[in-house]
Amino acid sequence: MRLTLARTLFCISLALVSAVSFATPSKSTLQQWQQWPTVGSADLDFMFFDVYTSQLRSPEGQYQVGNDLSPHPVALAITYERNISKKHLLKETKKQWAHLGYNTNQSSQWLVRLGNIYPDVALGDQLVYITDGLSGAFVYIQKDGLTQWRGEITDEALNDAFLAIWLSPNTEYPKHRQQLIGLN
Repeated sequence: MRLTLARTLFCISLALVSAVSFATPSKSTLQQWQQWPTVGSADLDFMFFDVYTSQLRSPEGQYQVGNDLSPHPVALAITYERNISKKHLLKETKKQWAHLGYNTNQSSQWLVRLGNIYPDVALGDQLVYITDGLSGAFVYIQKDGLTQWRGEITDEALNDAFLAIWLSPNTEYPKHRQQLIGLN
């Protein structure tokens, strides 16, 4: 009886955590970042292929360069210029974190979390990461306008590691970073 009750409570707890983590925010919350001024934008190309266009926005239209990669709210919007599988997005995220020197054990845990969030993306789709500086959320906007709340990041270290791919001074693409943060 106790075991059954414990299992039932555990299942209810999991359901509540899932519902909170993937709850659909209000329309105004989803659209708020779109009202923020653009800090900068950049295109990522690989050889002859366009991969994506990225855009950084903040409430003030500026990015504060410093040791903290997310000292204030920002939205990083990535519009894909080709179809890319979730598996490939995860592989590239892992590659970027290795380049930045993140601990493999830690990044493996983060990749599991992102594996539950990343979608397969298609040409014209947009994946947006909106953060308050400590935690954030992913919104997926398909080219037809269908918007999905994909999940939240409540771990500040993961929040910063995700943004570091684009905003760290040690990023693999420094010119891309310069354009995003409005320095060029």
